[in-house]
Amino acid sequence: MRRAKHKTTKFVFILVALLGGFFIADLLWASSSSASQSVAFNWALQNSHAYIIPNVVSNNNTVSAPIKEKAKQDKKDVVPERVLSATFADLPGPELNGRKCQQHQFLVLMVQRFKSRIFFMYLLDMEPLIMYGDGWEIYYVVTGQYGPQCRGPTACTFVLDTATKQWQDLPPLPVPRYAPATQLWRGRLHVMGGSKENRHTPGLEHWSIAVKDGKALEKDWRTEIPIPRGGPHRACVVVNDRLYVIGGQEGDFMAKPGSPIFKCSRRNEVVYDDVYMLDGDMKWKVLPHMPKPDSHIEFAWAIVNNSIVIVGGTTEKHPVTKKMTLVGEIFQFQLDTQKWSVIGKLPYRVKTTLVGFWNGMLHFTSGQRDKGPDDPKPKKVIGEMWRTKLSL
Repeated sequence: MRRAKHKTTKFVFILVALLGGFFIADLLWASSSSASQSVAFNWALQNSHAYIIPNVVSNNNTVSAPIKEKAKQDKKDVVPERVLSATFADLPGPELNGRKCQQHQFLVLMVQRFKSRIFFMYLLDMEPLIMYGDGWEIYYVVTGQYGPQCRGPTACTFVLDTATKQWQDLPPLPVPRYAPATQLWRGRLHVMGGSKENRHTPGLEHWSIAVKDGKALEKDWRTEIPIPRGGPHRACVVVNDRLYVIGGQEGDFMAKPGSPIFKCSRRNEVVYDDVYMLDGDMKWKVLPHMPKPDSHIEFAWAIVNNSIVIVGGTTEKHPVTKKMTLVGEIFQFQLDTQKWSVIGKLPYRVKTTLVGFWNGMLHFTSGQRDKGPDDPKPKKVIGEMWRTKLSL
């Protein structure tokens, strides 16, 4: 009797073990199938001029676990496959032969490494700051905001002497402005456009103040000819004794009414492809438009020979997901012919990056990159540096 009971127990144990093995094998097979499917979705369309949103559901009507989870997190992204206009996609351009640099090896000035850091003069966070230098040691810092989220802009201006690492105050702007176009031109610091105190309404005002060696030569800002179209996040470049204002946008995130922490609330934004030039007679001239609307390019430019090079940025929000769309192209504006062209692509889309040209190499570092080759929405802030040879 005991032997029969022992045999029955052994048989049941073996049967349970076999069933468990089959169950584990089935799970492994399913996970490998869904993993291979998700990888297939992540491949970029190398030769396509349009952006295709992939289907989330496979042909056999089964949905993998990662895709289910992603669909729960953001239902707006779950849309049927659709080919979009090239306006919202990557423009065709060559893949540049670049490589990644270690951050401690390059500083696009006159040195080959990052030597030290300089702390801001106040303990409060101030962003987004607009900073421009004299090409050597003096840097002028204009406006910003106190703290995170969507607090209003300030009218503060400062100057930093990188030789002595000392900060000094400059006369404040007549009124606060958010991310205005700023540049040194003809011995004067010019500030124009930006957004008003609510961060959304464009400002048309244009002021300037005489400066030399980090000192203000005047007590008050002088009113100049207004900019034709106001707004923040523009590139402002001086070359050949002319001032160029490129791209930008109308509108930005605003503080949610009544929020004690100034929580950000998005409004409708219009991204510009406009290009304006201010000549010696202080008259604005409209130049040919950019290949696509581009914003968040305050420091994403470099002067290469007789051209202005613009790197990355943001364009119009996606027409289906309504999310911000980053730019992954490198644009060239030839000053002699006044023509735009796409001269290359970045290793990934990025906005608010820092760009410099040194020793025949185009560098970019920091900013906020995309989520992947097929997902142009912004994701993480980066600290790496890339470079590529560039000959124009």
